[in-house]
Amino acid sequence: ASAASITTSAKRARLMEMLESLVAEGRRVLVFSQFVEMLNLIEADIKASGWSYLILTGQTQKRGELVDAFQAGKASIFLISLKAGGSGLNLTQADTIIHLDPWWNPAVENQATDRAYRIGQDKPVFVYKLVATQTVEERIQTMQKEKQALADQLFDATGKTSAPQNKEDLLALLS
Repeated sequence: ASAASITTSAKRARLMEMLESLVAEGRRVLVFSQFVEMLNLIEADIKASGWSYLILTGQTQKRGELVDAFQAGKASIFLISLKAGGSGLNLTQADTIIHLDPWWNPAVENQATDRAYRIGQDKPVFVYKLVATQTVEERIQTMQKEKQALADQLFDATGKTSAPQNKEDLLALLS
């Protein structure tokens, strides 16, 4: 069976359960995915539920208008393609972020999460990552942790490098 023929998804079902609760609580949610087709499927699910939403992908022409609409409260859910909306957006009205699929580089996900952590943010922001067990997604999560640990070893909180001081430490870091 090809991937295109699959019509059910435990991850989509879980997302819809989460959104039902979040929307009922009055939450403002950003949903990031690297797959536009996944966003399209979720858009259909959200339409069927009758919730207010916006969607931003690489094909979107008027990004600013969508951002303004979300900031003004015209939608409780904002579906965003990771690559199209991972930078340059100020979405401080969001209080919940859901990453539907992991990206191998944790900095890309962090940058997307940072859309809600901007000047003007005055509330806590909750971040969820939906990861299917026993899949490549789990291995990507492990890779992200290892990559982040490496970055943490190389740079301190001020951004200054703290590279290993001797050959043995450097080789251990790279092994």
